[in-house]
Amino acid sequence: MTLIDSHCHLEMLDDAAWAMEAAHAAGVEAVVSIGIDAASSRLAIGFAERLEGVYATVGLHPHDAGSLDDALLGELEELAAHPRVVAVGECGLDFYRDLSPRDAQRRAFSAQIELARRVGLPLVVHVREAGDEAMAQLADEAGDLTVVLHCFSLSRYVDECNARGYYASFAGNVTYKNAGDLRSAAARVREDRLVVETDAPFLSPVPNRGDSNVPAWVAHTAVVVGEARGWDAARVAEVTTANARRVFALPDAG
Repeated sequence: MTLIDSHCHLEMLDDAAWAMEAAHAAGVEAVVSIGIDAASSRLAIGFAERLEGVYATVGLHPHDAGSLDDALLGELEELAAHPRVVAVGECGLDFYRDLSPRDAQRRAFSAQIELARRVGLPLVVHVREAGDEAMAQLADEAGDLTVVLHCFSLSRYVDECNARGYYASFAGNVTYKNAGDLRSAAARVREDRLVVETDAPFLSPVPNRGDSNVPAWVAHTAVVVGEARGWDAARVAEVTTANARRVFALPDAG
């Protein structure tokens, strides 16, 4: 029984190599280390080259969308050609913190949608307090792309996400006491589009809230997602692992 952590930030952990050893010991066969700017994208590729079971994405987070220019976009496109890069992102819209102007976020999102199209990779999307606009922009610009909604929070849009074939990745916040809406969403997501993540070092699941998250703890999230669907641990591991392998074109560890 194995799991895949579909979204973590290895460069933010104190010791990525130790975290991966602990993950493998806990039955996590692979993690996807996420790029949020040029530097972290390069680091993610470096981890993917050095550490067993690590894959990388390249992208620019909406918090830093104002920094996108032709040079940065060109660098991301060059990095995306690396054989261990499995997606573009995380990119998207964050109207909660609004750390970049919203017009800049929209432009950077559009540019990375087009980048994913050019390089033929899935798109990893961050949405916070911007559900209506993100869903509209994806409908207008990304209809032909494979989309992964990281740290899924679009409970109101589950049926629409299912119809569009979006992958929904649930993080540790699905385990929180007040997250009944997320558990309800996890129960309704299409079986063939359900994946799990840590977003480590953020969003540590119960029973580890207050500590820095690590990929090994994706198992706690998987258990709660399984409970929401009436599945045992083996079933949720089988389904989410198969889905993560499919969306990111990962090899079968078996």
